[in-house]
Amino acid sequence: MQLGMIGLGRMGGNIVRRLMRAGHSCVVYDRSAEATQGLAGEGATASRDLADFVRQLQKPRAVWVMLPAGAITHGTIVELSGLLEPGDILIDGGNSFFHDDVAHADMLKEKGIRYLDVGTSGGVWGLERGYCMMIGGDKAAFEHLDPIFATLAPGRGAIDRTPGRDRRDPRAEQGYLFCGPAGAGHFVKMVHNGIEYGLMQAYAEGFDILRGVNSPAVPENRRYELDVADIAEVWRRGSVVASWLLDLSAIALAEDPELKEFTGRVDDSGEGRWTIQAAIEEAVPAEVLSAALYTRFRSRRDHTFAEKVLSAMRRQFGGHQEAP
Repeated sequence: MQLGMIGLGRMGGNIVRRLMRAGHSCVVYDRSAEATQGLAGEGATASRDLADFVRQLQKPRAVWVMLPAGAITHGTIVELSGLLEPGDILIDGGNSFFHDDVAHADMLKEKGIRYLDVGTSGGVWGLERGYCMMIGGDKAAFEHLDPIFATLAPGRGAIDRTPGRDRRDPRAEQGYLFCGPAGAGHFVKMVHNGIEYGLMQAYAEGFDILRGVNSPAVPENRRYELDVADIAEVWRRGSVVASWLLDLSAIALAEDPELKEFTGRVDDSGEGRWTIQAAIEEAVPAEVLSAALYTRFRSRRDHTFAEKVLSAMRRQFGGHQEAP
């Protein structure tokens, strides 16, 4: 199939590469001519601007917008709404707020343009590992683009099948799922990221406690000089706390057990805040997720080893650099 990709950063560029490796064709556009030409050199079709981009797509067009959430994504969708035609499909694959999806879907529906919101997880590792995708919007558009999603997804791999799933949608086992109407995909991804905050915080605090047991505050006969890099590694092997986040922590700690490269300033990209807002609206207690979010706020004033671990994890899975 053919897909048009707007935004060729860490995720957008690798999505294009993964699709082209499987034989799909891609038309690409980025405000950076260098990024556009770089993908063209790998086999994609470059475009000069959005109008040229749309002209080069076969009907019904499938356009994937992979840009930072907010004004940039909104402006691009508005501009595309004047260029696309009835029957075309527009995808927002970034970390947009699900309220925005509802508004965008309504706006595009008036023009006959079908809308999908795709919560995309996989970070900088997605090219090789594949992307977990949580999808909302037009069900027929989702079915039409199933070959695209199937290619991008990680597949079942070596993960054991969950007992009792025989009559459920097999695509969930492949790593992608249609979640419901417009906004449902990004809502599920939002909560996914809120949970991620809590998991990361638990690991970070645990490693901080392991490191701190050798401090003067502990009686000398109960001080242990523990190797946190080796502990992270042994936990990966058969432990109930094993996970990909632990794998990434182990990588970072093996490179530098002291994490000297990191200050411990931990930013947030919005999804954690939106998850807490949803919890408040639903009157659902979310103590762990709230505490994890507030810890990120505090980290911008006072840093601990735990925050260095958080920052190291963010770089490992998403390529996020610490802000000055």
